[in-house]
Amino acid sequence: MKIRGIVKLSYRVLVKKIVLTGPESSGKTTLSAALAEAFNTVWAPEFARQYLDTLARPYTPADLLEIARGQVALEDEMAAQANGLLFLDTSLEVVKIWSEFRFGECDAWTLEQLRLRQPDHYLLCLPDIPWMPDPLRENPDNRDALLGIYRRELTSLSANFTEVGASGKQRFQNAHDAVTAFLKTDNQ
Repeated sequence: MKIRGIVKLSYRVLVKKIVLTGPESSGKTTLSAALAEAFNTVWAPEFARQYLDTLARPYTPADLLEIARGQVALEDEMAAQANGLLFLDTSLEVVKIWSEFRFGECDAWTLEQLRLRQPDHYLLCLPDIPWMPDPLRENPDNRDALLGIYRRELTSLSANFTEVGASGKQRFQNAHDAVTAFLKTDNQ
């Protein structure tokens, strides 16, 4: 877009997006916040959490579409505030996985946006930390099976990803090292 003879670049081009993804209770939120702080930037929380917190009924496929739209809007809002790097506590791959896992299909809009809005890198969080109960979590007993689904999804997207495991400070260090390695490789 030209503004007074100056070409304005979209922030999507200027901001590298790193998505933390994986099964429930695998430390995505904690790592997103900690990594954003360590890299002096912002992070986008999981839109589904705020949406589902206000829902007084079981969610439906239509709700997952609204969650996908809300996630996209939130990611764009936070990208505008990012310092060249944006951490995302999940993204559209999660909506696709849950849509297919719960309802056997995913809507076309989410699939198209997933294809068009590929992040620069994923950190696939392993479920090797204790399950933390939460009213919005549904699957304490099949996190390893879900991990396999996440791996297959990232592979089918030809996504650039690193698996992150361990606990406590070591988990953070592993994630930090993965981001640092990605940034070095990406800048070469």
